[in-house]
Amino acid sequence: MNSEQPDEQRGKPIGRRVLLGTLGLGALGVVTAPTLQRGLESFLASASDKDPTGLTDLLPNGGGFRYYSVASSVPRKDATTYRLTVDGLVDHPRTYTLPELRALPQTRLVRDVQCVTGWRVPDTPFEGVRLSRLLDAAGVRREAGAVRFTCFDGTYTESLTLDQARRADVLVALRMQDKDLGHAHGGPVRLYVAPMYFYKSAKWLSGITVTKKVKPGYWEERGYDVDAWVGRSNGRDDEPTT
Repeated sequence: MNSEQPDEQRGKPIGRRVLLGTLGLGALGVVTAPTLQRGLESFLASASDKDPTGLTDLLPNGGGFRYYSVASSVPRKDATTYRLTVDGLVDHPRTYTLPELRALPQTRLVRDVQCVTGWRVPDTPFEGVRLSRLLDAAGVRREAGAVRFTCFDGTYTESLTLDQARRADVLVALRMQDKDLGHAHGGPVRLYVAPMYFYKSAKWLSGITVTKKVKPGYWEERGYDVDAWVGRSNGRDDEPTT
């Protein structure tokens, strides 16, 4: 089931060369005086609805995050328009609204966020519903072995093994840094995979599909590791124990 609104267009992907080329904006933001940086972010944020380049999603904010998007534009969702579909190899497929997700028991985690490109934001709170709770409610079938995630930017995808997805530190996140997830941070709902590099934590989450096998996600099709444990030789080591 497609949770996209009929009149919305899929985001147009931008190439990795363009993405890496624009990361210089992030470096500029790091060395810019905080007042000037906040002014620049405020100016770009005010024009974000008219910005087809996605450059506003590549700037660091005051909290140390850098905004990345692989689509040139991303539709905005709110409590009225947002939907999250759980389907695939399950007995009870379901589509959740944002109020329904907020009504479920919430888990709060405080962990360091580590990007594969090198930056890190320590002690970052995330809150949301454990992914394992949604999977249990859906009734995962015996032949299932993985979970695939799709996003309402129309471009980004990710996957986890079923064992990884059932970890207690994997959330369907609704809040970050004690605030509701904003659009730039992947809101209103994103995936949060605490023990892995941040590209596994897909922004703008719209679909959770249970599958037989892991299918590489957007960046993994472009050379990133499928198993992205922070600090590990990805794809060759066991799951971390701490």
